Amino acid sequence: MVANPTELITSDKNTTVKLVKGLLTQARQRKKQGQTVIEGVHLIDAALRSDYPFVQILVSEAAQHHPEVQQILTRLPTYTPILTLSDALYESIRSLGTGIDIMALINIPAPRLAAISNDCLILNDVQDNGNVGTLLRTAAAVGIHNILCTSSTAQAWSPKTLRAGMGAQFALTIYEHLSVQDILDYVQTPLFATSSHTDTMIYQHDLKQPIAWIMGHEGQGVCDELMQCATPIALPQPNGQESLNVAIAGSLCLYETLRQREYT
Repeated sequence: MVANPTELITSDKNTTVKLVKGLLTQARQRKKQGQTVIEGVHLIDAALRSDYPFVQILVSEAAQHHPEVQQILTRLPTYTPILTLSDALYESIRSLGTGIDIMALINIPAPRLAAISNDCLILNDVQDNGNVGTLLRTAAAVGIHNILCTSSTAQAWSPKTLRAGMGAQFALTIYEHLSVQDILDYVQTPLFATSSHTDTMIYQHDLKQPIAWIMGHEGQGVCDELMQCATPIALPQPNGQESLNVAIAGSLCLYETLRQREYT
């Protein structure tokens, strides 16, 4: 059964419209409200497949009868509020380009950190949304569920990171705004980190036991406090490039871990 949309909204003074606009554009608003916005059919479908609850659905007047939107609406719990926006109003707040105009307001999960003794991925001040999203997507693909983000890491639930992650966030447990000490206190799994100061290649390490992979800042790498507690590993670069993009490096590490465990 399709939930019934409310009356057509045409004013940018509408409370929900103002909230959504702020969440789409301002990191501090997302942090303050504990909410974010997912845009487009793909991300909403990913949330639905994970039974992730929606606070509200917003759809443009023109898109409300689109077959893919109708299919989404039939899968919503009947109590889900739906706002229909005029096409001009929707276009004025969306952050995506031309497409199927539907978005959802959701609460950002805030799980409480407890001791971690299995595989995890630590993002140590990785600042680019695209890199964070790619790493989350790769972690979900290889079956790593716990993600720990230090305080200067790009927001895992920002609209840009959500798009880069293609909805991987809904399959993960993501801890954000952590200090280095939080990680040292709660992660009981051996730490491994890529480093340019070692000659020991990743293929020389036994990665069959649980591992906490650390991926660091795009320019500065993993911070000294974490690196001092980690096993440094190198990735081969026979053509002598200075370094790999952090998302590429992280993906290589995660897939070598998977290869050693399941494909040797």
